[in-house]
Amino acid sequence: MIHVHEVWKRYGKLEVLKGLSIDIFDGETLVILGRSGVGKSVLLKQIIGLEMPDKGYVEVDGTRVTDLTARTFRPGLKPMGMLFQGSALFDSMDVGQNTSFYLRQHDPSLSPSEVKDRVAHALKMVGLEGIEGKMPSELSGGMRKRAALARLIVYRPQIILYDEPTTGLDPITSMQINDLINQTKKELHATSIVVTHDIRSALAVGDRLAFHSDGKIAQIGLKSEFLQNGDPLLHEFFNNAIIDKVELERQLQNSS
Repeated sequence: MIHVHEVWKRYGKLEVLKGLSIDIFDGETLVILGRSGVGKSVLLKQIIGLEMPDKGYVEVDGTRVTDLTARTFRPGLKPMGMLFQGSALFDSMDVGQNTSFYLRQHDPSLSPSEVKDRVAHALKMVGLEGIEGKMPSELSGGMRKRAALARLIVYRPQIILYDEPTTGLDPITSMQINDLINQTKKELHATSIVVTHDIRSALAVGDRLAFHSDGKIAQIGLKSEFLQNGDPLLHEFFNNAIIDKVELERQLQNSS
């Protein structure tokens, strides 16, 4: 579904991506783990076309993102959506307006009643039914994440990118977001990429795990393979995580 081929990206003197390559398969959830600041979010921006690589290319379902023009960009990437780390809701719009924004802008064939029904369904999916009139400033951090997810799934993308979906949330709310990621994948039959440094979240939602280090994917494999991996960088990452090895093994057993 997604092919990233030897992508390089530099910001001034800082080289963030260094010939990174990875394939994401149709229908899977791939979790990309790594320390903060290593370029995980930069990779998502290359995939969705918010930035272009200095070298290399990204293909999404056979379409090379780097070849898209201003005219073909939106149609070419229409099947994709992204949940941003800060939710990125429009502060001047209420939840209903935020959720319906894409449909009102890009799907004029829908009647007002159809838009209303789609919005209500999306909000119900994320457990926020009946709050269309609330403003983002009235929502908790977890509710903002869920509202942003509703805005994303209302147009039913086939590929969803999640940028640190549980950052800043308490453990219970994080578990709710993990459940929503799994529920959304099931309902939309979506291919998903989740960027995170949250081990619990990775084990809860991932089919495969990848470890991003020094601008490349250092390791990739099934969840069951990761704890047995002998890479010292990967072990250091696990050892520095808040979750300890005993808890990791328990979580891995429960998620298998």
